Amino acid sequence: MQCTPAILIRLTRLTETSLIVHWFTGERGLVKTVAKGARRPKSPFAGQLDLFFGGEISFQEARRGELHILREVSIREWREGLRKSYAATLLAAYCCQLLEAAVEPDHPEPSLHDLLRRALDHIDAEGPSLRALRHFERELARLLGISHQQQAAEESLRNAFGPTKISARQRGELVNSVYKTGTFSPSRYEPWTPLPPP
Repeated sequence: MQCTPAILIRLTRLTETSLIVHWFTGERGLVKTVAKGARRPKSPFAGQLDLFFGGEISFQEARRGELHILREVSIREWREGLRKSYAATLLAAYCCQLLEAAVEPDHPEPSLHDLLRRALDHIDAEGPSLRALRHFERELARLLGISHQQQAAEESLRNAFGPTKISARQRGELVNSVYKTGTFSPSRYEPWTPLPPP
């Protein structure tokens, strides 16, 4: 049995009663699990599985493949602020999608886990902002070693992951949504504290 702090970044229905749940962890990186019976009314997972939740998970490693069996979940960070506006949800989902595109399953990425945790906590507490979006992209590109001084971080990420993972249209929709919330002023929200350079 493996136990690790984790952030829920993707939910997919597997059957009428079960879910595939993707977690991002510091110790194991991207972890994919099956939550058997999670959609049943009296499931022990009821109320424990939703996007951006953070806490401790226990899972049984798969004998073959990368789909492990989720055994227990203990949620500590609910991040309710991420559900207060469409723009906040969209920005949080974009951060998770970028990160998922950047990593391999079961590969430790403590600095990226810390970046995602800080980003989601910032959006949860302060609301969505273009400054937060750009800061996350810059930090992610820097930590991945793909940042270029003469190129915007969003371009570096798109070049690294390809347009199928991060489309200009998707990012444009996100920017418009955040802009419409009125939380785009650089003076209103400072970005979360960046990690020191390696």
